[in-house]
Amino acid sequence: KLPTCAEHDLENYSMYCVSCRSPVCYQCLEEGKHGKHDVKALGAMWKQHKAQLSQALNGVSDKAKEAKEFLVQLKNLLQQIQENGLDYEACLVAQCDALVDALTRQKAKLLTKVTKEREHKLKVVWDQINHCTLKLRQSTGLMEYCLEVIKENDPSGFLQISDALIKRVQVSQEQWVKGALEPKVSAEFDLTLDSEPLLQSIHQLDFIQMKFPVTVPPVPLLQLEKCCTRNNSVTLAWRMPPLSHNPVEGYILELDDGDGGQFREVYVGKETLCTIDGLHFNSTYNARVKAFNSSGVGPYSKTVILQTSDVAWFTFDPSSAHRDIVLSNDNQTATCNSYDDRVVLGTAAFSKGVHYWELHVDRYDNHPDPAFGIARINVVKDMMLGKDDKAWAMYVDNNRSWFMHCNSHTNRTEGGVSKGATVGVLLDLNKHNLTFYINGQQQGPPAFENVEGVFMPALSLNRNVQVSLLQFS
Repeated sequence: KLPTCAEHDLENYSMYCVSCRSPVCYQCLEEGKHGKHDVKALGAMWKQHKAQLSQALNGVSDKAKEAKEFLVQLKNLLQQIQENGLDYEACLVAQCDALVDALTRQKAKLLTKVTKEREHKLKVVWDQINHCTLKLRQSTGLMEYCLEVIKENDPSGFLQISDALIKRVQVSQEQWVKGALEPKVSAEFDLTLDSEPLLQSIHQLDFIQMKFPVTVPPVPLLQLEKCCTRNNSVTLAWRMPPLSHNPVEGYILELDDGDGGQFREVYVGKETLCTIDGLHFNSTYNARVKAFNSSGVGPYSKTVILQTSDVAWFTFDPSSAHRDIVLSNDNQTATCNSYDDRVVLGTAAFSKGVHYWELHVDRYDNHPDPAFGIARINVVKDMMLGKDDKAWAMYVDNNRSWFMHCNSHTNRTEGGVSKGATVGVLLDLNKHNLTFYINGQQQGPPAFENVEGVFMPALSLNRNVQVSLLQFS
């Protein structure tokens, strides 16, 4: 029911008073206070105000998007601050430990000097003691002998030896020259350690804020604990080393061909986490990364080696499926809430090699047309698989099957599906073709030729069908 005028119950709103900013009816213009106001058609003003509101909402939406991105940036900043804080703490501890180690080594050197000086002084004193003891023993013996000779009462006998004794006593006396009875060294150590400059330096030890000249970034550090493989996809993560003062504008990630060939660029950007899909199965890939800024490109990181899975394995992908798709059984079974066809993709991406997978029809009611095949990641998901140019498919009913791409139907083949049937998909990217099977029987020749690129396993179905992944090879 259309709203009626508040002042005229029998009249609907038909105009809009610009002056009063309110809707009005015909009688309000004829009889009421709005007669001389600026009025416009209600529908025109409705559309104008809706456009203005939509425009304003777009502005708010853009700001909200920017705010969300800013929040992500702030959360990343929190993590970076946490990581950098830990790195700086570890660096500070290492630097202080290095200073302590250097001081300990210098202390050992100084103690060695003190020990050598003490040993030298002790040796000099012991040499003096030994020398003085020997001379004292000789002088004492000579004195005792002379005293015995002096007691001799025979003048002639005394005179026969007196000259020689006098010379010996004189020589003995001359041995005690000036300084002979003085210590050659003092007990004091002429070593004074001047530690004041070092103490001042320790007290002044602090962080300095300085601007470094911009040069090429250092070597990125691959975070091996975050690098992994899943099917034929590899994920690599890296970060810059701590205390890196040079700005980084982006990174270049390179990967070889999985067979020891040349490296090629697979990613250029600011992110420090990258996943590369569509690689060879059962292959060993080498990866490396380097950073760049306005000054140039820095050196490569160490090379990390990653091994892809031996055999393709995937499930249906809930993140890229249409919202009407219902997944169960650990995302290996799919059905739909809608009577219209909806698309779901697999979690693996293929660009090379030969791949085969089978799907089991768990439920088949009212003769629907499920479609099986491959698609690019940006396939349209609200219609049957193969109706756009991003998918290559076989759709099938209970009697026949058709190949479809770009909404073009080709190669009608007898043989349909029912409950319990199996549908096989063979993607040969060496020969660049696609072949389909129903219950083990090939449906016509290879469905499509010249199939090149990166493809995901794909399926479209409605609520009358339920399909489960069966096997891979």
